[in-house]
Amino acid sequence: MANKTLVVYYSWSATTATMAELVKNVTQSEMVDLTVADEVFPSDMYATADIAKQQLATGQLPALTTTLPDLSQYDTIYVGGPVWGGQVATPVATFLSQLGPFNGALVPFYTDAGTPGAYEADFKRQVAATITVKPGLGLTARQLQTVTQATQTIQAWA
Repeated sequence: MANKTLVVYYSWSATTATMAELVKNVTQSEMVDLTVADEVFPSDMYATADIAKQQLATGQLPALTTTLPDLSQYDTIYVGGPVWGGQVATPVATFLSQLGPFNGALVPFYTDAGTPGAYEADFKRQVAATITVKPGLGLTARQLQTVTQATQTIQAWA
């Protein structure tokens, strides 16, 4: 049986959506966009950052409005999101908290403004120790502007 893969991502500003589409194309995966209710995050980046900090501090992560497929049918799930304050974006954290037992591998990918902080360490911290987490890949919006180069980078990583 072929390795079945899924790309799951959250994108606040469409930058991560661009990377997710490239990962999907390179890996020939199915794809799911993680969404939250429209009123959860405003269009202002700084206000969104403040809300995310409060969510992390209180443990009140945003509810996902996405219907997820049966994740047990996948061998590998590529999980993407923006870096928020050097950490996993809270909608991605919600997904990770709801993952439950998973026998495949998770592969993080992320977009940042040039400072990924401890994104991968934070990602691993949020995943059960029994789940395999493979090395991730981060790209900036600037790196994603050159689609050919970004695709080559993703091909070398995936």
